[in-house]
Amino acid sequence: MPHDAIPLIDISALSSTDPAARRAVAREIGTACRDTGFFAITGHGVPAALMEDGFAVAHEVFALPREAKRELAIATHGHNRGYVGLGVEALDEKTAPDLKEAYNLIWTDADGPAPTRVPNVWPPLPGWRERAQAYFDAVLAVGQRLHRAFALDLGIDEHFFDDKVDAPLATLRFLHYPVQFAADAPRGLAGAGAHTDYGNVTLLATDGVAGLQVRRRGAGADGWIDAPAIPGAFICNIGDCLMRWANDVYVSTPHRVLEPSRERYSIAFFLDPNPEARVEAIPTCVAPGTAPKYPPTTTAAYLQERFAATYGKK
Repeated sequence: MPHDAIPLIDISALSSTDPAARRAVAREIGTACRDTGFFAITGHGVPAALMEDGFAVAHEVFALPREAKRELAIATHGHNRGYVGLGVEALDEKTAPDLKEAYNLIWTDADGPAPTRVPNVWPPLPGWRERAQAYFDAVLAVGQRLHRAFALDLGIDEHFFDDKVDAPLATLRFLHYPVQFAADAPRGLAGAGAHTDYGNVTLLATDGVAGLQVRRRGAGADGWIDAPAIPGAFICNIGDCLMRWANDVYVSTPHRVLEPSRERYSIAFFLDPNPEARVEAIPTCVAPGTAPKYPPTTTAAYLQERFAATYGKK
């Protein structure tokens, strides 16, 4: 396989009771994390019907009238929950704002007996909340399973990350890249500008419309390859927070979404660790006689820096 290819990995053996089978898949994932920072997965256990309904949920929320979406907007509620309009984000600060709209949901225990997080903003669509939550829970379970593979590959206890991703700062983003823009929508050069993701791992489902591109490792500004569109698969990539934990053994990879020639929907699940998780170099990732490349931090402190750069100091 070419060094810059995006591999397709069947992860079904991560649920096996055979340790050797789990380690074999972990090695495949680890190789991808070192080489491209991207990999596609099948055998993840999320039913096809649930993935299809995730896209139906996305279509429904983005079809709401403009005024309804304004009432659901992050700008209205002051938290990273709810609607994001066209041109609000600029993932690449050197280009014009992104030509996409989004709807964000986070992991929350706000409905529990001792809520500690601000609740999600739910659209006024019957049954929407339950369907979106079912998709969220299923993909979260896949992401937690991938963390056990990361641990195995990095030579630490398989369950090292378990208590660091059990109450995560995870965000589910329904994304819509329209072709016909409103007259007052800003124009840009990309659906989403070139960027790396902030957290540990991202799991992306696409509707089959091309657009996602990945920069080849060590390539210049023009060294982009198209990510594959594989029915029923998730495209996964390493984020900057896991890169810090791995002391650059794993390296996050810049990617972008081109301005679409056709309407495009995707669903991105960003699995960022628990807010209080201490992020510091894993000892097996630090060469003898050298110091870690990054100082220790917490997930909450690190993500706050990154969100401020994207959304503004407010």
